[in-house]
Amino acid sequence: MFTILLVRGVDLVFDFSFDKWTYFLGIIVGSLVLAKLVLFLLNEYVHRLTKRTSTTLDDKLLAAVDKPIYLAMLVAGGYAAYYFSFGQNALVFLGAKLGVFVVAAYFLIEVSEALLAWYREELAPKRGGSGAAEISVLLSRIAKGVIVILFGIMSLDAVGVEVTPLIASLGIAGLAVALAFQDTLSNFFAGVYITADRPVRVGDFIKLETGEEGYVHKIGWRNTHIRTLPNNMVIVPNSKLAQSVLTNYYYPDKEMAVVIQVSVAYGSDLDKVERVTIEVAKQIQKAVPGALESFEPFIRYHTFGDSGIGFSVILRVKEFVDQYIIKHEFVKALHKRYAKEKIEIPFPQRVVYLKK
Repeated sequence: MFTILLVRGVDLVFDFSFDKWTYFLGIIVGSLVLAKLVLFLLNEYVHRLTKRTSTTLDDKLLAAVDKPIYLAMLVAGGYAAYYFSFGQNALVFLGAKLGVFVVAAYFLIEVSEALLAWYREELAPKRGGSGAAEISVLLSRIAKGVIVILFGIMSLDAVGVEVTPLIASLGIAGLAVALAFQDTLSNFFAGVYITADRPVRVGDFIKLETGEEGYVHKIGWRNTHIRTLPNNMVIVPNSKLAQSVLTNYYYPDKEMAVVIQVSVAYGSDLDKVERVTIEVAKQIQKAVPGALESFEPFIRYHTFGDSGIGFSVILRVKEFVDQYIIKHEFVKALHKRYAKEKIEIPFPQRVVYLKK
């Protein structure tokens, strides 16, 4: 509009006789200048504000809408140039309408790409997601396909093509594909859930209700790979993993308590047993690699058993696999110390009376 007033103002002041093509070219040039000016303002001033934020999301969104805004202004300028120069034209109006659809589709594709790139590069690494790159690429392709199909149908409808049969055909085809790839789609959406909700992360040590346990090696869009302690790889479909009751030994922290069951004879001095056992436990906590040095071990008596008094010794390790070495060293050290202190470790006994 500004360009039109400028051209007409110049015509009045200098008494120039501009024909229709001069108006057309003038508005086109003005639209280009205005588009460049808007982009300059966005990059120069808005970009300064986005740089001050801690996230890169706004930077990616700003970069994504750069070209779509430029194209939108060119489409609007082209239509305005023709309308104000030559008047209304049904074919030109249709072309402008299709241009709007193309720009809108391009805008949505760029914004979805920016959001997925932000999630893949910034959010997923902070949350420990490994399958984010693979899943985001697949989601990007799906989003592009949906947007292209949607705006393709809208474009066909705009030019007068009957789209109802096409929509019905696409619906039937989509239903057939969904039924044919039911398991694959189930695993895919389960993978999206696992990546987003993070019940497990790459590197976590987990145990499934079916008994499999190990380190999460990879979370793909279809399967999750679990490396067991014997160095075998267990492949679990994501849908099964999402439905499984599992224990994550690394969530919320890697540190974990180690409970060791011990029993002493009924004739033992329990105060002495407690003192000796804690002394051994403290030595193990400070000497064994993987044990948490700052933790103060303790014991709790809990059972009058058939052969002796049972109690639990509570130690603490830095992560799951460290429990094996701390149990190993503690049992050896405690057995040696009990022998020295004359503390009896009972064993099952059965008294049999023979009837004469």
